[in-house]
Amino acid sequence: MFVLGLTGGIGCGKSTVSNYLATLGARVLDGDRVAREVVQPGEPGLARVVAHFGPEMLLPNGQLDRARLGQLVFSHENQRLALNALLHPLILARLRAGVAQARADGVRVCVLDVPLLLEMVLGADCDAVWTVECAPETQVARIVARNGLDAAQAHARIAAQWPSDRRRAAATAVLDNDGTLAELHTRVAQLWQQLPG
Repeated sequence: MFVLGLTGGIGCGKSTVSNYLATLGARVLDGDRVAREVVQPGEPGLARVVAHFGPEMLLPNGQLDRARLGQLVFSHENQRLALNALLHPLILARLRAGVAQARADGVRVCVLDVPLLLEMVLGADCDAVWTVECAPETQVARIVARNGLDAAQAHARIAAQWPSDRRRAAATAVLDNDGTLAELHTRVAQLWQQLPG
Protein backbone atom coordinates (compact mmCIF):
# COMPACT_ATOMS: atom_id res chain seq x y z
CA MET A 1 0.00 0.00 0.00
CA PHE A 2 1.21 3.50 -0.84
CA VAL A 3 0.85 5.99 2.01
CA LEU A 4 0.52 9.56 0.77
CA GLY A 5 0.87 12.45 3.19
CA LEU A 6 -1.17 15.52 2.28
CA THR A 7 -0.53 18.80 4.03
CA GLY A 8 -0.63 22.51 3.29
CA GLY A 9 -1.27 25.90 4.76
CA ILE A 10 -4.65 26.61 6.30
CA GLY A 11 -6.97 27.94 3.62
CA CYS A 12 -4.78 26.70 0.74
CA GLY A 13 -7.21 24.01 -0.45
CA LYS A 14 -5.96 20.79 1.14
CA SER A 15 -9.50 19.49 1.71
CA THR A 16 -10.35 20.17 -1.93
CA VAL A 17 -7.41 17.99 -2.95
CA SER A 18 -8.22 15.19 -0.49
CA ASN A 19 -11.86 15.14 -1.62
CA TYR A 20 -10.71 14.77 -5.22
CA LEU A 21 -8.25 12.02 -4.27
CA ALA A 22 -11.14 10.14 -2.67
CA THR A 23 -13.01 10.25 -6.00
CA LEU A 24 -9.91 8.78 -7.68
CA GLY A 25 -10.05 5.81 -5.32
CA ALA A 26 -7.85 6.76 -2.36
CA ARG A 27 -8.86 6.08 1.21
CA VAL A 28 -8.54 9.42 3.00
CA LEU A 29 -7.86 9.66 6.72
CA ASP A 30 -8.86 13.17 7.80
CA GLY A 31 -6.62 14.53 10.56
CA ASP A 32 -9.04 17.35 11.37
CA ARG A 33 -11.87 14.85 11.88
CA VAL A 34 -9.68 12.71 14.14
CA ALA A 35 -8.66 15.81 16.12
CA ARG A 36 -12.37 16.53 16.71
CA GLU A 37 -13.10 12.90 17.64
CA VAL A 38 -10.45 12.70 20.38
CA VAL A 39 -12.03 15.63 22.27
CA GLN A 40 -15.61 14.37 22.23
CA PRO A 41 -17.27 13.77 25.62
CA GLY A 42 -15.99 10.53 27.12
CA GLU A 43 -12.78 10.61 25.09
CA PRO A 44 -9.40 10.90 26.85
CA GLY A 45 -8.48 14.00 24.85
CA LEU A 46 -11.32 16.01 26.35
CA ALA A 47 -10.32 14.92 29.85
CA ARG A 48 -6.75 16.05 29.14
CA VAL A 49 -7.92 19.45 27.87
CA VAL A 50 -10.15 20.04 30.91
CA ALA A 51 -7.43 18.91 33.33
CA HIS A 52 -4.94 21.35 31.78
CA PHE A 53 -7.06 24.34 30.73
CA GLY A 54 -9.91 24.08 33.21
CA PRO A 55 -13.65 23.30 33.08
CA GLU A 56 -14.37 26.73 31.58
CA MET A 57 -13.33 25.16 28.24
CA LEU A 58 -16.59 23.18 28.27
CA LEU A 59 -19.94 24.29 26.92
CA PRO A 60 -23.01 23.73 29.15
CA ASN A 61 -23.77 20.50 27.22
CA GLY A 62 -20.35 19.03 28.06
CA GLN A 63 -18.89 19.56 24.59
CA LEU A 64 -15.55 21.31 24.10
CA ASP A 65 -15.88 25.06 23.56
CA ARG A 66 -13.70 25.00 20.42
CA ALA A 67 -14.03 28.73 19.81
CA ARG A 68 -12.87 29.61 23.32
CA LEU A 69 -9.99 27.14 23.23
CA GLY A 70 -8.97 28.32 19.77
CA GLN A 71 -8.93 31.93 20.87
CA LEU A 72 -6.63 31.01 23.77
CA VAL A 73 -4.18 28.76 21.97
CA PHE A 74 -3.81 30.89 18.87
CA SER A 75 -2.98 33.98 20.94
CA HIS A 76 -0.57 32.24 23.35
CA GLU A 77 2.17 30.12 21.81
CA ASN A 78 2.92 28.23 25.04
CA GLN A 79 -0.74 27.22 25.37
CA ARG A 80 -0.86 26.01 21.77
CA LEU A 81 2.25 23.90 22.32
CA ALA A 82 0.73 22.50 25.51
CA LEU A 83 -2.47 21.55 23.65
CA ASN A 84 -0.44 19.86 20.91
CA ALA A 85 1.52 17.87 23.51
CA LEU A 86 -1.75 16.70 25.07
CA LEU A 87 -3.57 15.72 21.88
CA HIS A 88 -1.01 14.84 19.20
CA PRO A 89 -0.17 11.41 20.67
CA LEU A 90 -3.88 10.49 20.63
CA ILE A 91 -4.31 11.78 17.07
CA LEU A 92 -1.18 9.96 15.85
CA ALA A 93 -2.30 6.67 17.38
CA ARG A 94 -5.72 6.90 15.74
CA LEU A 95 -4.29 7.83 12.32
CA ARG A 96 -1.76 5.00 12.46
CA ALA A 97 -4.53 2.58 13.36
CA GLY A 98 -6.42 3.84 10.30
CA VAL A 99 -3.41 3.20 8.09
CA ALA A 100 -3.08 -0.32 9.49
CA GLN A 101 -6.77 -0.95 8.78
CA ALA A 102 -6.42 0.36 5.23
CA ARG A 103 -3.47 -1.98 4.68
CA ALA A 104 -5.47 -4.91 6.04
CA ASP A 105 -8.36 -3.97 3.72
CA GLY A 106 -6.08 -4.11 0.67
CA VAL A 107 -6.34 -0.39 -0.11
CA ARG A 108 -3.96 0.74 -2.89
CA VAL A 109 -3.43 4.35 -1.75
CA CYS A 110 -4.09 5.70 1.74
CA VAL A 111 -3.97 9.48 2.16
CA LEU A 112 -3.09 11.07 5.49
CA ASP A 113 -4.79 14.46 5.19
CA VAL A 114 -3.18 16.26 8.14
CA PRO A 115 -2.57 20.03 8.44
CA LEU A 116 0.39 19.53 10.82
CA LEU A 117 1.70 16.39 9.08
CA LEU A 118 5.29 17.63 9.01
CA GLU A 119 5.18 19.32 12.42
CA MET A 120 3.91 16.06 13.95
CA VAL A 121 6.76 14.16 12.21
CA LEU A 122 4.11 12.05 10.51
CA GLY A 123 5.86 12.53 7.18
CA ALA A 124 8.17 9.65 8.17
CA ASP A 125 5.13 7.34 7.96
CA CYS A 126 4.53 8.35 4.33
CA ASP A 127 5.95 7.17 1.02
CA ALA A 128 5.46 10.68 -0.40
CA VAL A 129 4.27 14.05 0.88
CA TRP A 130 2.28 16.58 -1.14
CA THR A 131 1.68 20.10 0.07
CA VAL A 132 -1.04 22.47 -1.15
CA GLU A 133 0.05 26.12 -1.22
CA CYS A 134 -1.30 29.45 -2.42
CA ALA A 135 -0.44 33.15 -2.27
CA PRO A 136 -0.58 34.62 1.27
CA GLU A 137 -3.27 37.14 0.38
CA THR A 138 -5.44 34.37 -1.11
CA GLN A 139 -4.89 32.28 2.00
CA VAL A 140 -5.98 35.09 4.36
CA ALA A 141 -9.04 35.91 2.25
CA ARG A 142 -10.14 32.25 2.24
CA ILE A 143 -9.70 31.87 6.01
CA VAL A 144 -11.64 35.06 6.74
CA ALA A 145 -14.48 33.98 4.42
CA ARG A 146 -14.60 30.34 5.57
CA ASN A 147 -13.91 30.59 9.30
CA GLY A 148 -15.48 33.96 10.08
CA LEU A 149 -12.21 35.28 11.53
CA ASP A 150 -10.67 38.70 11.08
CA ALA A 151 -7.35 39.19 9.28
CA ALA A 152 -5.32 39.25 12.51
CA GLN A 153 -6.85 35.95 13.63
CA ALA A 154 -6.21 34.47 10.18
CA HIS A 155 -2.55 35.50 10.38
CA ALA A 156 -2.29 33.89 13.85
CA ARG A 157 -3.60 30.58 12.44
CA ILE A 158 -1.13 30.77 9.55
CA ALA A 159 1.74 31.52 11.95
CA ALA A 160 0.88 28.40 13.98
CA GLN A 161 1.96 26.23 11.03
CA TRP A 162 5.31 25.79 9.33
CA PRO A 163 5.93 28.57 6.77
CA SER A 164 5.15 27.74 3.16
CA ASP A 165 8.81 27.61 2.07
CA ARG A 166 9.61 25.05 4.77
CA ARG A 167 6.67 22.83 3.74
CA ARG A 168 7.68 23.16 0.08
CA ALA A 169 11.24 22.10 0.87
CA ALA A 170 10.06 19.04 2.83
CA ALA A 171 7.45 17.89 0.30
CA THR A 172 7.79 15.42 -2.55
CA ALA A 173 5.39 17.51 -4.68
CA VAL A 174 3.84 20.97 -4.43
CA LEU A 175 0.31 21.78 -5.58
CA ASP A 176 -0.01 25.52 -6.20
CA ASN A 177 -3.66 26.45 -5.77
CA ASP A 178 -3.89 29.99 -7.08
CA GLY A 179 -5.60 29.00 -10.32
CA THR A 180 -8.93 27.41 -11.13
CA LEU A 181 -10.40 24.27 -9.61
CA ALA A 182 -9.99 22.55 -12.99
CA GLU A 183 -6.28 23.38 -13.02
CA LEU A 184 -5.88 21.99 -9.50
CA HIS A 185 -7.71 18.78 -10.42
CA THR A 186 -5.53 18.38 -13.53
CA ARG A 187 -2.35 18.67 -11.45
CA VAL A 188 -3.66 16.19 -8.85
CA ALA A 189 -4.64 13.73 -11.60
CA GLN A 190 -1.15 13.99 -13.13
CA LEU A 191 0.51 13.24 -9.80
CA TRP A 192 -1.97 10.44 -9.11
CA GLN A 193 -1.01 8.74 -12.39
CA GLN A 194 2.63 8.76 -11.29
CA LEU A 195 1.94 6.86 -8.06
CA PRO A 196 3.17 3.25 -8.10
CA GLY A 197 0.81 0.29 -8.36
